[in-house]
Amino acid sequence: MSDVLKDLQPRKVFEYFEAISAIPRESGNEKAISDYMVQFANSLGLEVHQDEAYNIYIKKPATPGYEHLPAVILQGHMDMVCEKNKDTIHDFEKEGLKLFIDGDWIRAKGTTLGGDNGIAIAIQMAILSDHTLKHPALECLMTTDEERGMTGVANMRPEYLEGKVLINIDNEQEGEFIVSCAGGAKAYSTLRFNRVAIKEGSVVCKMTINGLKGGHSGAEIHHERANAHLLMGRLLQNITDQVALQVLKVEGGTKDNVITRECEVWIAVRAEDKEKVTEVANEMESIFKAEYEVQDPEITIKCEMVQCEGMAMDAESTQKFINYLLVVPNGVMGYAKHMEGLVETSLNLGIVKMDENSIRFASAVRSSVASRKAEILSKLKALAESFGMVYEVKGDYPAWQYNSQSRIRELAVDLFEKMYGKSPTVTAIHAGLECGFIAEKCPGLDMISIGPDLEHIHSPEERLSISSTARIYEYILQLLENLASY
Repeated sequence: MSDVLKDLQPRKVFEYFEAISAIPRESGNEKAISDYMVQFANSLGLEVHQDEAYNIYIKKPATPGYEHLPAVILQGHMDMVCEKNKDTIHDFEKEGLKLFIDGDWIRAKGTTLGGDNGIAIAIQMAILSDHTLKHPALECLMTTDEERGMTGVANMRPEYLEGKVLINIDNEQEGEFIVSCAGGAKAYSTLRFNRVAIKEGSVVCKMTINGLKGGHSGAEIHHERANAHLLMGRLLQNITDQVALQVLKVEGGTKDNVITRECEVWIAVRAEDKEKVTEVANEMESIFKAEYEVQDPEITIKCEMVQCEGMAMDAESTQKFINYLLVVPNGVMGYAKHMEGLVETSLNLGIVKMDENSIRFASAVRSSVASRKAEILSKLKALAESFGMVYEVKGDYPAWQYNSQSRIRELAVDLFEKMYGKSPTVTAIHAGLECGFIAEKCPGLDMISIGPDLEHIHSPEERLSISSTARIYEYILQLLENLASY
C-alpha cells in the first residue's frame, strides 16, 4: 500500500481512507472490502456481523457515563462509482486507486476517487479505533451496492441494530445538514432489431461526442448540463436529414445515475457523403457549444473514418433508435414548492448499450413525491410500448420524509453554530440516500446526514477537501460527546 496521505491530519482518517482506496470496491464487487471490515472489527475485539448482501454491522460499547443513552448508528456505503477518462488504463476489478494530493484536495489519477462514500467508512473506522473518545454505544452500518440501486440497504438486517439516532455521512457539502431526500427507481427500455448487411460502397464514420462535464444525476441535475446521448440523437437526426446512414455500433455511458459525458456511434454512409457528414458534425458542434456555453463549453464532436466490420441495424429500428433519443424525457421535470431551488422530480438517461440484436436504454428516475415518480415511470412505459420496446423497472427505493420533531437536528445545528459561528444550511436533496430504506426498516429513527466537501462526484474530476474532512471529523466527535444531553 502507498503512503501518499501519511502526513495528513487527522492521521487515522486518512490512513484508513488510503487503505480502503487500495481495495477494488465497485458496486457489485464489495466482498473484498466487506471481508476487510470484518477483519478490522475483529482486530479491535468488537462485535461484528456480515449479512448475505455483505453489509457490515460493527458495535462499540458506550464510554463511561454514556451507558444510559440510546445507541447511535453511524452510516455510510462501501461501494463507489467507477468512472475513468477515456485515455486512462485502469482495471477497477483488480487495481486500487492511484491517489495524489492537489493543494487542499485528494484526487485519483484519471479515475473517480471514491470519496463518495469511502470517507464515511474511513471516519467510522477512525472512531471505532479511538478509545479516548466520549460517546454513547455506537453501531457502524456499512452498506453495499448503494450506487447501483441501494440493494445492500434494501436487504439489511434490522435485528442487528438497536440505535435510535442515525448520523449518515453521505453528504458532500460541509455546513449543509440534509434532513430529507428523494426516492427513485431505474427504468429500462430495450429495443430489439435485426442485423442487415452494410450497403456496398459505404464507408464507416465513428461519431464521438465528448468534453461534457457530466456529474451526479441527483446532486447536479439542476445545473442542466448536456447529456451526450440526447446530443447524439440530434446529431444523427440532422445527418439523416441530409444523407442515408446505417448504425453499426453504439457505446454511451456506464452508470444510469451519471450524466453521460461521452457517446460514440459508428455509422455507415456512402463514400461520396462522408464530407457532408463531417460538415453536419461541425455545424452541430457549433450549435451545441452555443446552447451550452455556460454549463458545458468544452463539447466536441469528432468524425473519424475507421475500419469496422460487421452488420448494421435494420432501417426501421435505426429510425426508432434516433427518434427515442429525440423524445425521451430527461432532466428536471419539476421543482419543489416548499423549498426554493430544490428539484422535486427528474430523470437521467445514463446508459445506452447495444449488443448483437438489441439496444438497452437505462434512466434513473428521482422524485420526493411518490406519485410524481410513478407518473414519470408510467410515461417511460408508455413511450417504450409505443416504440415496441420491452420495459422494466428495478431498484425502486423510498424517499426520506422530513421529521419536524428531530432532536438530533436541534443538537447538530446548535453545535455547528457554536463551533463555526454561523448557522448551517438545513435542507433536503434531490439525490437518493439510504436513509429512506433505513427509516422503513427501523421505524422511529431520528436521522441527519452530514459530510465534508466533495466535488465532481461520479466523475474522474472527483476530489475531497482535506481541511473540510478534518473539520467534519472533529465536529462528529464533538456531536457524539454532546449527545449526553439527548
